[in-house]
Amino acid sequence: MSDHEQVFADLGESISWEQLEITLFSRTVPTPRLTAWMGDAAYAYSGVVNQPQPWPRQLAALRDRVSAECGVAFNSCLANLYRDGSDSMGYHSDDEPELGPLPTIASVSLGARRTFALRHRASRARWTWPLGEGDLLVMSGESQSDYAHAVPKTAKPVGPRMNLTFRRFDS
Repeated sequence: MSDHEQVFADLGESISWEQLEITLFSRTVPTPRLTAWMGDAAYAYSGVVNQPQPWPRQLAALRDRVSAECGVAFNSCLANLYRDGSDSMGYHSDDEPELGPLPTIASVSLGARRTFALRHRASRARWTWPLGEGDLLVMSGESQSDYAHAVPKTAKPVGPRMNLTFRRFDS
């Protein structure tokens, strides 16, 4: 088993995954993936309030490695578990005020490769990358103000993918 496969297995067991509900167009539906939030305080987006969980030891160690690599003292993580191709996340930006005007977000993808899509807000130009198997994607500068990103559904058979998005919240 590779290092990233072992981390995937360990975190899959040590994180308390939840499927929260969101309200879209006056309809309440389950989120199209499982999530967990680790941080100092609750984190709210799209009407969903994520209560913080304790940092699993291996996730805290990974946070420290990613912080050193990026030069940012990350203090929170939104973990996402896409169980199969029907789990997804639509186009959005991580632009909550608590992240500051030009946040750096480090995204570690473990497990099966899934398409990560990026779309420029003004020109609508699009790019895609197959992320997984331990890939690190860092979004900084105007990435959240000028672009939206997504993990679209796929009809292709695909295994589970875990995405760990490390963030710095300033209180």
